[in-house]
Amino acid sequence: MPSARHDSLSRLFAGEPLLAGLVLRQCTGSELPAGLPARLEESRFSDRLSAEFDADVVIVDGPATGPVHGTIVEVQQDKTGQKAEQLARYAVALWLVIRCPVDVLVVCPDQKVADYYAHPIATSLPGYVLTPRVVGPAQVPVLAGPDQVAASPAMAVLSVAMHADEPGVCEAFVAGLASLRPELGSAYYELGHAACAAAARRVLEELVSTTTWLVSSPFAKEHFGRGRAEGLAAGEADAVLLVLDARGLDVTPADRDRISACTDLSQLRTWVTRAATVGTVSDLFR
Repeated sequence: MPSARHDSLSRLFAGEPLLAGLVLRQCTGSELPAGLPARLEESRFSDRLSAEFDADVVIVDGPATGPVHGTIVEVQQDKTGQKAEQLARYAVALWLVIRCPVDVLVVCPDQKVADYYAHPIATSLPGYVLTPRVVGPAQVPVLAGPDQVAASPAMAVLSVAMHADEPGVCEAFVAGLASLRPELGSAYYELGHAACAAAARRVLEELVSTTTWLVSSPFAKEHFGRGRAEGLAAGEADAVLLVLDARGLDVTPADRDRISACTDLSQLRTWVTRAATVGTVSDLFR
């Protein structure tokens, strides 16, 4: 079963489709052009009528009528030979749909795991060898300044997830998010907190305990008087709003209030899933 760390990093890319392109360019040397529109696509593939398989996140760059690039984001925390073979199948399945270049971006919090996946994957299809674009701690920049975090909070989540033990990274992460809108800073904090190892989570919790901005972290839920159920609902509501905001959808004050006021975890989790693909916010509530 996927871990909280896996789910957090997957939600990060799903909530910010442009992040995959940024990571490809800055961390892997990809020549993917900047400035292309990006959108989420269905992440379930089928290689035959009787077999389906799910990627973590699928992003397509370019106009809906003329896609120019596809990215399959896979978060990997351990070495699995069978999974490496699956990556090649993912790429073919997406290529058959969009008929343009496809990259498989493998995000690994552990450098040894990143090194394991950073090699060509041969297949039984003549001439087809997949070389994933792999991102681990060695490829992700260390963001140790609050201004850097505020300028690119999504990249900052990757930075704290992979470099929390570097001097100043956790402090910059908390300070930089504090300069954002409270609900936005809270949502990114939740993602970063879940994406970190246990020791780093404790450091973040200590730093948050000395700040004045309220976040819906597990620490805040316990120590700032918010009930567990209420805190979980608030975290899911923040996630819905983060995805909608990242996709540039028009969220009216009434819509924002409706989402924030909801305490039904099942409903909120349905909205999180829908938020990644709906055309308008009104579609979220249907």
